[in-house]
Amino acid sequence: MQVQRINRKYDYSDLDLDFIRHPTTNDVVKKTGIEAIKRAVRNLILTNTGERMFQPAIGSNLSRQLFELADNDTLDLAEDLVGSTLRLFEPRVRLISVIANVMPDMNIMNLTIVFSILNTSNTTTL
Repeated sequence: MQVQRINRKYDYSDLDLDFIRHPTTNDVVKKTGIEAIKRAVRNLILTNTGERMFQPAIGSNLSRQLFELADNDTLDLAEDLVGSTLRLFEPRVRLISVIANVMPDMNIMNLTIVFSILNTSNTTTL
């Protein structure tokens, strides 16, 4: 007797938080696949600890870094916050890198997050 392996495609879906109405079903449009995971990662990083009801531990507290000095310690802390948050709370992704850059003259901090989706070979940058 041989066991046949079946390759299952994991298709992730989530609500589109823009609440766009589907033209034929009048339901809220869903985000699927990579777009659903990108939205989940973005929401997770922008959430502060304690903001989600019944899940107070979820969040990155990245907004606490908004008015800190733009130095290497702040960049390292931002990278660590994002990395640890994704490792703890997003089991669908494997984090590859988090790179923080700052433009102090323009008051901008850019975060580049590179991750791969588990069970796929897709690498995504956010």
